[in-house]
Amino acid sequence: MTRLTARSLTLGALLFLAGCASMAPKYEKPAPPVPNAWPTGPSYKEGQAAKAEQKPLAEVPWQEFFLDPQLRKVIGIALNNNRDLRVAVLNMERFRALYQIQRADLLPQVNGNAGLSVQRTPDDLSNNGNGRTVHQYDVGVGISSYELDLFGRVRSLKDQALEEYLSTEQARRSVQITLVSQVATAYLALASDLDRLKLAKDTLANQQESYKLSNSRFQAGVASALDLQQAQTSVDAARVDIARFTTFVAQDMNALNLVVGSSVGSDLLPASLSENLTPIKDLAPGLPSDVLLARPDILQAEYLLRGANANIGAARAAFFPRITLTSSVGFGSDQLTGLFKPGNFAWSFAPRITVPIFEGGRNKANLQVAQVDRDIAVAQYEKAIQTAFREVADALAQQGTIDEQVSAQHSLTGATAETFRLSQARYQTGIDSYLNVLDAQRSLYAAQQNLITARLVRLSNQVTLYRVLGGGSK
Repeated sequence: MTRLTARSLTLGALLFLAGCASMAPKYEKPAPPVPNAWPTGPSYKEGQAAKAEQKPLAEVPWQEFFLDPQLRKVIGIALNNNRDLRVAVLNMERFRALYQIQRADLLPQVNGNAGLSVQRTPDDLSNNGNGRTVHQYDVGVGISSYELDLFGRVRSLKDQALEEYLSTEQARRSVQITLVSQVATAYLALASDLDRLKLAKDTLANQQESYKLSNSRFQAGVASALDLQQAQTSVDAARVDIARFTTFVAQDMNALNLVVGSSVGSDLLPASLSENLTPIKDLAPGLPSDVLLARPDILQAEYLLRGANANIGAARAAFFPRITLTSSVGFGSDQLTGLFKPGNFAWSFAPRITVPIFEGGRNKANLQVAQVDRDIAVAQYEKAIQTAFREVADALAQQGTIDEQVSAQHSLTGATAETFRLSQARYQTGIDSYLNVLDAQRSLYAAQQNLITARLVRLSNQVTLYRVLGGGSK
């Protein structure tokens, strides 16, 4: 019994030591390869640093960013139905299960077993020349092929699996943020094309009235045939735009249904391009190091880098001996009724050590692969930061000038509307030809279309800032 206790203590000490070693290199986060401040200049607003009381955009739930009730419902439907997000969630569940499998290798697998074997010895092979049948009963518990992780191989593989699982959680967040922005972008595109279609229909109605007036003047001999044909071209141009924007609206609907994952009801469709779709007008992004390193795609890249770093430890540990234990305790007897008698107690303890002697350079090559994988992960991590910096800088550059563009376009639209009104008055009094009216009308129509485009760009810029600044995904 004393010898058994000593073996138990020795086994416990080995199990304790198995979790204390790791040959993975110490992880050091690479410095962000981007400037410490956002670009400045005429295209950017002043004071881009976040105010102390301002909540970072990454902590703002999308429900607080998008206030339009219909758009919020559409986004909610997309989060429930979109297949890309569903795949991301399933991938996360898969890697969580893989991590649990890898973590289980750190602990011994204890199995219970019970068996019966019956063997018939023939007469010619028996010692006394008389054949006999032998029954053997056994029952017990045991540990099968448990590796003592003295050099951290199993623990490094477990750490790698954990980092990969954590990266899938960030991938899910990234997919969700992208999905929310895609739904909002598709919703805005549909709203803008509906506005363009309405404008084209209103223009057609006005042009038809102008054509009737020109036709009456032509019949009365006041206007020329040229004026009448010019009025007809305006009518036909408006008809072409109606057909074109009708197609665009249908395509926008198809795009919205695709990203949502189901057909969007007519009661949830936008009526026009509302300025109240997003509430945050002036976003202060804060410092690049604070914003970029909190983006889920960059966190995903960092977790993969940490996983590649942990894998080096497993590759290093392959150069050292591997110790496995197989043990069991139980009872055995040739009679079922005598199975649990004190004298029938049995045990076995079989440690095995495997020392790599010649493996054709396999372990060295595996270590080199692991180190190169780590270097690749570093480059991918740094590239993700650089890409994110460029995306935010581009969005901020557009934000810095879009308000001025909308204001200027609004003023231009008002001026062209007044020009059109004056040209109509001069034509009706016979001072100018219809060509001036036609030019003024075309300028007004183009200005109105460009105003819709500018408003769309301003709203889309806010959606882009929500995405590139790592908007909240709750």
